[in-house]
Amino acid sequence: MQMYPVEQAALVELEAGLARREAAQPAAEAPRKAGGVALHVRQVVKRYDGREVLHNVALDVAPGEFLAIVGRSGCGKSTLLRLVAGLEAADGGSITVDGESAAKGRARHADVRVMFQDARLLPWKRVLDNVALGLPRTRRGEAADVLAQVGLADRAREWPARLSGGQRQRVALARALVHHPQLLLLDEPLGALDALTRIEMQGLIESLWRRLGFTALLVTHDVSEAVALADRIVLIEDGRIAMDERVALARPRERGAAGFAQLEAAVLKRVMRQAPQAQVPSHAGAHADPAATTAPLNVSWAA
Repeated sequence: MQMYPVEQAALVELEAGLARREAAQPAAEAPRKAGGVALHVRQVVKRYDGREVLHNVALDVAPGEFLAIVGRSGCGKSTLLRLVAGLEAADGGSITVDGESAAKGRARHADVRVMFQDARLLPWKRVLDNVALGLPRTRRGEAADVLAQVGLADRAREWPARLSGGQRQRVALARALVHHPQLLLLDEPLGALDALTRIEMQGLIESLWRRLGFTALLVTHDVSEAVALADRIVLIEDGRIAMDERVALARPRERGAAGFAQLEAAVLKRVMRQAPQAQVPSHAGAHADPAATTAPLNVSWAA
């Protein structure tokens, strides 16, 4: 994987920060208690360069619930996820995770992990070392256990460059799960995978979620993926919640089943109902939802 100098420098800085944190941790630190936490979003507003991209968004997610957010590109869905993750600050309203503020830079008791479309593995570290980033030395054995859970026990000593796209995302998932997250934020994590690998990864994420019980928030443009995985599907249009639909389908779900196809068609029709926006002047590109296409490297996805 070719990396730009700024990306490599950011990853080096991340690795150094994780090493400092590891050195400061008590040797006998135990993993956090498993299970999901509640998420509450209250009248959240977010602006970029004076343009409001989220308008008084209100949302509740129960502990252990799997929520999918769908919508057109630039509607604000990835921005909302970044606010929940604490990567950016809201301009109004409040977000709480397990009763604590999700404000940018605030330390939280609940463990929140983010999985992006780009796995962003450290290319100079082997697979097992990527998964173990940020763990105290006394817990390094857990990295191998989680690798086995995602089906990559035999790839522990491989270099990331030798993995397929689907395998790299499995490593990214293992890196998140090894910290026993109580809230897992998934920002288009499977968007770059081929169709068959994508379905395979969806099944893996669902099985691990059902077994481990964490709360999951998935941002996706794939309505079929949302129907396959979520307890509820929320549609965001122009920064507002336009639909909140509970998925009343038994698990595991079969894409060929009549109920699945019917719900998928209904949600897709609702998503497509919004007419495409008028042509945007070229100078307005800076006002688009920046989180829909990029994500900073200085995040706690492996911390």
